[in-house]
Amino acid sequence: MEKAVKAKYILQLLFLVASSLAVFSTGCSFPRIIIIKDPLTPEEHVNLGVAYEKKGELDEAIKEYRLAAKKLPIAYLYLGNVHFQKEEWADAETYYKKAIKKDPQQADAYNNLAWLYCTRGENLDQAESLALKAIELNSSKEPIYRDTLEKIRQKKGG
Repeated sequence: MEKAVKAKYILQLLFLVASSLAVFSTGCSFPRIIIIKDPLTPEEHVNLGVAYEKKGELDEAIKEYRLAAKKLPIAYLYLGNVHFQKEEWADAETYYKKAIKKDPQQADAYNNLAWLYCTRGENLDQAESLALKAIELNSSKEPIYRDTLEKIRQKKGG
């Protein structure tokens, strides 16, 4: 009788171990991935991007600005500026246009797009209009925007 109880006990123990292994091998075979909310605000991403930009780490700056751009339209202006520095003209143009579309009052985006066209020697009529729009939107930066306008007019030959 003692052998029968012992055998039953061993079988129950083996069953528990086997069933536990089955649960662990199927239920926990892949690690769980938990998505945590980004602890940084869009403004903090922009500040971090500016810090990377100052250090010359432009690709890292781009990553931060992209994260910020989801909720902060001015980040598109910063993206345009970084791509301008990298001489990635098409990307710079795209981001300046996005900045204008997302915030039509963003005078710096108009000016920087105008400057991009001026430095490339293309779309000079449009560049002139953009610089004038920047002056109209933000008179406190008129000297900066007027400098862009003058350079455009020089390139146009008058």
